[in-house]
This record gives sequence, C-alpha cells and structure tokens, in this order.
Amino acid sequence: MPRSHWTRRIAGAGAAAAVLVLSGCSASGSDSSASAESGGQDITGTVTVFAAASLKESFTTLGERFEKEHPGTEVTFNFGGSDGLAAGIDSGAPADVFAAASARTMKLVTDEGLTAGSPSTFARNRLEIATVPGNPHAIDSLGDLTASGLKVVLCDETVPCGAAARTALTAGGVELEPVSYEQDVKSALTKVRLKEADAALVYRTDVKAAGDKVEGVEFPESAEAVNDYPIARLENAPNPSAAKAFVALVKSAEGRKVLGEAGFLKP
Repeated sequence: MPRSHWTRRIAGAGAAAAVLVLSGCSASGSDSSASAESGGQDITGTVTVFAAASLKESFTTLGERFEKEHPGTEVTFNFGGSDGLAAGIDSGAPADVFAAASARTMKLVTDEGLTAGSPSTFARNRLEIATVPGNPHAIDSLGDLTASGLKVVLCDETVPCGAAARTALTAGGVELEPVSYEQDVKSALTKVRLKEADAALVYRTDVKAAGDKVEGVEFPESAEAVNDYPIARLENAPNPSAAKAFVALVKSAEGRKVLGEAGFLKP
C-alpha cells in the first residue's frame, strides 16, 4: 500500500496574541480550555497527527490555529487512507493523535490497546457523486453510473470511503464495476479532476474542497452510508500534552465551526 503524503507547516508566533483562545469540549459536552485538557502542562514541540485524507483541508486550518495559539509548537500531519494509517500505528509509527474516517478503522488501533482512553466521534460525513465540471453525462443517480462506456472510480473497499460506497450501492441495488479502486478519497477525486474518470463516489466535503474543478451530485442512498469520524490520543504519544490540546481543539466550538464550514455533519 502506498505511503501517505506528509504535510508540514510552521506558523509565526508573532500572531499568537491576536488569536482567539480556543476551547475544548469535554466528554460531557461542555467546553473547557485546551490547556485544561492538557493537564495544565506547557504545550510545546511537535505534535504528529495521523488523519483521514478527507480531513486534509479542515485539519490543516486547525493545525495553523493551534500553532498560533501555542507559540513554539509545530503540527505535522500524515494524511491518507484510514486503514493504512491504522496499520502504520499498529506497526509502531510515531504519532500523537489518530483521526479516522470510520469507527471500524479506529477499532484496528483500539483493539491493540494503542489509544489513551476511548475515542470520541467529532464529525460525520456522507457521499456525493463527483463528476467533471458541467456534468456532461447527465449523471443524476447511482443508477446512471452504470451507463455503457462511463468511467467510474471508487475507493478501495478496505478504506472508509470505499466501504461507504459499497453500502450505498447495495442500498440502491446498483451493481457497478469501476475502472479502478483508489487507496484514499483524494486519489479517487483526482481521477475526476484530471478527467481520467467521468465520475467517482467521494465525500461531500471533498467535492466542496475541489471548488469548480468538479461538480457534485447528491443521491438519496448516501443517507444509508454516513460515516462517523472518531479521534483519539495515542497511548505512546511522544508529546501527550500537545496531543490532548489538539484533540480538545478539534472537539471545541471553534473546531466544530471549521469542520462545519468544510461540509462535515455534526456528530
């Protein structure tokens, strides 16, 4: 399985004083500060976050805000298919936080006893059909994806977007043989953006992030395949204080706002 892409960003500390203090959300649903979540310890150094590919845009934004709120920190991301990320964690890859696109893939990590406490759901996501701009093949439903000569790509069934696609297709009674299976949702969407495929089943958040480079088509069967997104600090986190604070930010009101603007549903 291909390795996921690494993203690294460093925000200037000079803007920290102008940034709104971000609040975390406790298990009971009430907000508390990220510093309280971190046990009052100083938050410095690098925090490494393994996150589902569909979280790239929203988590990048939250990472930048985290760095500004905590001068001297640096958030490093590994975005990719949730199953591959889970396998890496199970194999000992150093990471502080894991955010998966399904409870099933998070379970691959919790079953090994590698999370600190129970994961919590912070967002939900559903599928859309992504077509090339203008939707020249007039795709309006899952059934239209079976048209002769139409090139459709799906995520591999081992990753959450692929499992969700299979659930939706089954709900619609649609049998579909894609031209390729991709290892994460971004790869599937790229096939459409490059016009190497006519359509793909991807998350609505990825359609929104692509802007005018693709066109999204909603379909009712997507309601049968809504994915929960869990997040957890890892038991062997190299930077546990920063890990707690990042999880708190994701679950805070500010985190929910960023995720909502990206198209994620409330948990």
